[in-house]
Amino acid sequence: MKETISTERGPKAIGPYSQAVRANGFIFISGQIAFDPASGQLVEGDAARQTARVLDNLKAIVEAAGSSLDRAVRTTVFLKDMNDFAAMNEIYGRYFPKNAPARSTVEVARLPRDVRVEIDLIALA
Repeated sequence: MKETISTERGPKAIGPYSQAVRANGFIFISGQIAFDPASGQLVEGDAARQTARVLDNLKAIVEAAGSSLDRAVRTTVFLKDMNDFAAMNEIYGRYFPKNAPARSTVEVARLPRDVRVEIDLIALA
């Protein structure tokens, strides 16, 4: 069984995808960028500032699905520039202070709206 998850606390999907899907005991959250759902604007600034907004978005969506960041099992971090790794990693560590999920981090040529960071997440439901 598959259930679509949607919340006003996270950025609305702007294409043919869902904010998140719950299936087989997991929550799969689509990649989030530094979009502030309250203001409707992208968060400008460095990788640290954008990472915080991205993780706030992920937190809001996973909580709307009835779970939490503590139950995250996997993330993928997409960086526009691998030189931003340390800044991203410092903020990321604040959201996952213990029992951090498995993670891959990759540098990509371009991200939606030319942001510096995008992160997706899989959590236990």
